[in-house]
Amino acid sequence: MKKIIIVLSIFLLSFIGMLFNSCNEKILDITDPDITENDFFTTQDQFFRAIIGAYAKITDLYWFNNNSAMHGSWLLPGDDITVGAEGGHDQNYGFDQFVQITPSKDAISGIWTTLYQIINRATIVIDKCNAADPSIFASDPTMKDKIRGEALFLRSWCFYKLWNIWGTAPLVTTRISDFGSVASPNSKDTELLDQAITDLNEAATLLPESWDAANAGRVFKGSAYGLMGKCLVFRACWNKKSNEAMASQDYTDAISAFDKITNRILVPNFGDNFDATKENNQESLFEFQASSQAGFENIWLGNDFNQAIGSMNNYLGYYTQQWQWWGQCPYVPSKKLIAAFDTADPRASETFVQTADPNYYGYQWAKYVKHDIEGGFNTSMNNPRILRYADVLLLKAEALLKSGGSKPEAIGLINQVRTRARGAGTVPADLSTSESNEDTIMQWIMDERLRELAGDDDHRWFDLKRWFYAGYLDLNTWDGGDQVNGFSTSRPASEFKFHDFLTATQSKLWYPIPTSEINSNNTMMQNPGY
Repeated sequence: MKKIIIVLSIFLLSFIGMLFNSCNEKILDITDPDITENDFFTTQDQFFRAIIGAYAKITDLYWFNNNSAMHGSWLLPGDDITVGAEGGHDQNYGFDQFVQITPSKDAISGIWTTLYQIINRATIVIDKCNAADPSIFASDPTMKDKIRGEALFLRSWCFYKLWNIWGTAPLVTTRISDFGSVASPNSKDTELLDQAITDLNEAATLLPESWDAANAGRVFKGSAYGLMGKCLVFRACWNKKSNEAMASQDYTDAISAFDKITNRILVPNFGDNFDATKENNQESLFEFQASSQAGFENIWLGNDFNQAIGSMNNYLGYYTQQWQWWGQCPYVPSKKLIAAFDTADPRASETFVQTADPNYYGYQWAKYVKHDIEGGFNTSMNNPRILRYADVLLLKAEALLKSGGSKPEAIGLINQVRTRARGAGTVPADLSTSESNEDTIMQWIMDERLRELAGDDDHRWFDLKRWFYAGYLDLNTWDGGDQVNGFSTSRPASEFKFHDFLTATQSKLWYPIPTSEINSNNTMMQNPGY
């Protein structure tokens, strides 16, 4: 699909003329003023272009963004990554210390805007598929369902992210076509996750088992089942303290969803999952298809796929202090992460490497960087792996454990990940399947997720929050000064304000709803603490 996006880079999805950015009206330019929406959705190729346009908007989450890449907002709050020596503070520095997290922060508004733009594009595709004359898909009658399934998946992924970042946001599942429908209120409780699960359940019935090589990167049945199971586990953690029976059912349903993934395996080499030459492999369930622009690659320009310039890549400069990351701190592995690995664990050298450069405090990030392919101007063409099978196996182990299932089976799933990790070596060794203490096994799962998923998209911060909600760990005891058991920040403990953040947000740990949304939507209530 990476090649598909390059080929279609001259295409502008904003065929609709009017796009609502969440609840805000936004008029977009169109390439040909004579093309209307009614003219557009008349061929199968046009539907194909529309769904590729929905995928393409993911670029806005990962690109260089004028030296203000948004990655720090999901990488730095966790305990696996911190910031290196100062060369100045980038806009996301505050996420490492839980300070300056405000409704006007660029990263917060940027992620919000992008997610709602993807939701809007996906919803339009869903509506158009519903209304499409079957004759449009005469050459392949199954394609309408496949494209609709892709749109449902992408929208669900956005709902999943909205819930994990903000907890509450407008739940928009129908196209906003009049001003009376612009202002949507806050969602309640787990409504965003509920909708994601509903949509994914349908998507799984529509998507193909796999795509051919020319369409690699498009989501498939296993993608839907994987994300659905993940949403169910997250919802179970939220409800664990208040409704044990509901949580247990969600865990059971998650196991069922995971069991329906039939065509994914752990690839033999852990490092292949972060190798730009081995993207969309047998372990992958969902990746952003990072590319280099077919025309002039200009990292200072966003790309909405209406011209052959601009950024289509994944930015990794915060790990390497490439020349674009002007005067800003590199992101480095935390001491906690380094201590979590046995030195003989092959995953360690694929995650970080030692360095004498004082800016990195002894260790530099290697994951994605070690096997990168640079695009124009030192940008990365290496796909962020958003969901992969190792994540699924560890989530299934957790679901088995917490639903009263087989403990040996749960431990066996952890051991699958560890067996792949050691390859032909002996470390990490298998864990004992005779262990019966639930807390011990849960700690094994949490520790393995730290090692296996460190630095991957959203994982660690989202995991810490949900485990805190469920009572599996107590973040009240964590501080910045504890480099092994706490948040393991590189900054002085006096600068670390997590407990203030925890108290102000009423233990929900949600980010503020962007100022732009609060100002334009009079039905929207701000999250606590802001």
